[in-house]
Amino acid sequence: MRSVVRRLARRAEILTALALVLVASWAFVAWITLDMSHPLVQLTMPVDTAWSWATAVAVVVMWAGMMFAMMLPSAAPMILAFDSVERGDTGDGRGTPRTLVFAGAYLLVWIGYSALAAGAQWGLQASGLLTPMIVSSSDRLTAGLLVLAGLYQLTPLKQACLRHCRTPLAFLMAEWRDGMRGAFAMGLKHGLYCAGCCWALMLLLFVAGVMNPVWIVFLTVVVALEKWPRLPIWLIRLTGAAAIAAGAGVLL
Repeated sequence: MRSVVRRLARRAEILTALALVLVASWAFVAWITLDMSHPLVQLTMPVDTAWSWATAVAVVVMWAGMMFAMMLPSAAPMILAFDSVERGDTGDGRGTPRTLVFAGAYLLVWIGYSALAAGAQWGLQASGLLTPMIVSSSDRLTAGLLVLAGLYQLTPLKQACLRHCRTPLAFLMAEWRDGMRGAFAMGLKHGLYCAGCCWALMLLLFVAGVMNPVWIVFLTVVVALEKWPRLPIWLIRLTGAAAIAAGAGVLL
């Protein structure tokens, strides 16, 4: 009985850490989307393309907070599976440090994606394709993003990345490495698979608005459902076809 209690207590460490990051991320998303008059939030919605360093940093932080909030729910099964295997592998139940390194490396990938997304935001705004509210102002851009996301849903690369995300234990058994560097490498690799799976869907934030809380929640649910092992693959292809049809509808 005591060993069970100890295992649950140690398990609570990583669950608490994940919960804190997730709650903080969603609180951040709620703040930036519901309090747009705040000066710090307005930094993320520059009127012109002459960005200051403060604006650039604020935009990257905005994207990173949003990616953490949107991606952590679907990444939690992999992180918890890593923690379970790690605790069994060490034999003494002390898996938390390597688990945190694994999760940190995973989030690092999405920080990199956030920097790229911030660059895309600047470029699209400079081209007159985005409003200061970070919403597409061009039917061609809207249609292009929808068709791109839809086509990518149908590609073998999408399916390959998705398979790794949907089978945590299979990924861990194939990629397992010891030590802190090993945990970092595994977390980084999983993050790259996850980004390879979801990058096009995340670009759809430009379609209905990066600051649109309903759209953010909708995309979060779509990403989480895609990684559910029991979801039929044909449903993922169906969402791709729907996105392509929506893009064609915008053009027509």
